[in-house]
Amino acid sequence: MSAPRQVVVGVDIGTSSSKGVLVDLAGAVIASATREHRVDRPRPGHVEMDGTIWWQEFVSITRELLAAADGAEVVAVGASGMGPCLLLADEHDALLRPGILYGVDSRAGAQIEQLDAALGAEEIFRLGGSMLSSQAVGPKIRWVAGVEPEVFGAARRLYMPSSYLVRRLTGRYVLDHQSASQSTPLYDTAREVWNEQWWDEICPQIERPELAFSDEVVGSVSADAAAETGLPQDIPVVCGTIDAWAEAISVDAHRVGDLMLMYGTTMFMINTVAEAASHPTLWGTVGAFAGTRNLAGGMATSGAITGWLRELYGSPDYPTLLAEAAESPAGADGLLMLPYFAGERTPVNDPDARGVIAGLTVSHTRGDVYRAALEATAYGVRHNIEFFRAAGGRIDRVVAVGGGTQGELWTQIVSDVTGVPQELRRTSVGASYGMAFLAAGAVTDVRMDDWNPVARTVEPDLAHHELYASGFELYRCLYESTRDIAHALAARQS
Repeated sequence: MSAPRQVVVGVDIGTSSSKGVLVDLAGAVIASATREHRVDRPRPGHVEMDGTIWWQEFVSITRELLAAADGAEVVAVGASGMGPCLLLADEHDALLRPGILYGVDSRAGAQIEQLDAALGAEEIFRLGGSMLSSQAVGPKIRWVAGVEPEVFGAARRLYMPSSYLVRRLTGRYVLDHQSASQSTPLYDTAREVWNEQWWDEICPQIERPELAFSDEVVGSVSADAAAETGLPQDIPVVCGTIDAWAEAISVDAHRVGDLMLMYGTTMFMINTVAEAASHPTLWGTVGAFAGTRNLAGGMATSGAITGWLRELYGSPDYPTLLAEAAESPAGADGLLMLPYFAGERTPVNDPDARGVIAGLTVSHTRGDVYRAALEATAYGVRHNIEFFRAAGGRIDRVVAVGGGTQGELWTQIVSDVTGVPQELRRTSVGASYGMAFLAAGAVTDVRMDDWNPVARTVEPDLAHHELYASGFELYRCLYESTRDIAHALAARQS
C-alpha cells in the first residue's frame, strides 16, 4: 500500500479577506478557501480589526481545506498577515482592544512628532532604517498609552496577525525579523535585535517577542490547536511574516535586483538590495530570509479605490468595469486622479493627502473614471520606482502578483506608465501560497521555479509610455497644487 500524498497548509490574513491553500510538495494547489471581512473605520484615519477574527478565520479555513484533503497527510503549516499591525494582549493573552492596522491607519501623527523630538528623527532613521510614519508601530503604542491608558497599563504582549496565529498554534511568543524591522523605533535594523533602550522608553511593561526569520520552524501544533483546527498534532509551524513579503516569496522575487509589485487592496513594492539601504521617503527593512535586505514602499490605496468605485456604480462585476475601462483611451480621455483616498504612504508620506479627480466633464463615462483609477495607481508605482533608484536600489526584474493581476489591463497600464516589463508567474494566489512554500521547506527541499514558473511577461507599449510621461508630470503637479486644500478638508473630516 502506497504512502498517502503529503501536503502543506498556507494561510494569509489580509486586509479585506483571509485566504488559505492546501498544496502538495510539488506545488500543486489541491484546494483553496477564502473568508471575506471588513476593517473597522471608527474615525477618519483610524483603521482597525478585531483580532479574534484572525484566529476564527484561520480555524474555519483550515477545516475547509482539510475536508478537501482526500486522505492526504498534512505535514507542515505556515501563516502570514497584513502588517505591521499592533494587537495588544494581557498576560493571559486576552485581547485588550481591536488591532490597529498598518500604514493605512494614520491616527498617531502627534505621537510621531513627540518621538522624533524625544529620540531624534535622524537617530531613529539611522538605527531603524526608516523615518517614523503611519507605518511605524512605536507611535501607535504611544497613542494607546495617551488615549487609552487603562488598555496600555494592562498590555503585556504585542502581536501581528502572523505572530498571533503562531502563538495560538504553538504557544510560542515570537515575531519575524522582517515584521520587527517595521516596528520602528523598537528594532535596531543594523544589528537585527530589539532596541532595548527605546523599547523600555516606549512600552517597558510589554514583553519583547523572540525573533526568528520567516522560514524558521518555531514550534509544532499543540494538542489544543490540533483539536480546534483539525491539523495533526506536532507538525512543524514556520514563523511566517508580513503578507507582502510572503507574496514576494510566492513569485521568487527576493534576489538582489528584484522588485515585487503586489496588486491588492493597497499596492506594495519590495526591492531586494545587496546591502542595507535607506531613504527618508521609503522603508529600509530586513528581508524575509537571513542575510537579505529590502527597500520597501507602499501606497495607501489601489484595489481599495476600484472596490469603492464598484460599490458606487451599483456593484457591476470587475470584468465589466475592466472592459469599459479598456474602451477608454490611454490618458482616460483627459481625466487625472490622485489615488490618495486614505492619505498616502511612500514616497509622499502624507496622511492628510486626499483623493482628487481632475478634468471631469458630463461626457465622461464610468469606464473613463475606472481607467483613471488604474492609471493613478500606475503613476504611484512610477513615483516609488524613481525613489527606489535614487536610494541606490537596482531594478533588474519586476514580478507582479496579487488579485489585480487577473485580466490584462491593469498590469499593461502599469508597464506602460513605468516603462518596465513585468513578469507574471503561473500561480498568482499570493501570500498563502508563499507560506505553503515555506511550510514545505520545513520538511523537504523545494524550489519556487519548480513550483511556480513564469507564465508570461507584460511588455510596455512605448507609444503609450511617451503619452504617460506627460501625464506623470501633471500627476506630480496636481498633488502640489491641491495639497493645502486637501489638508484643510482633512482637518474638517477629523
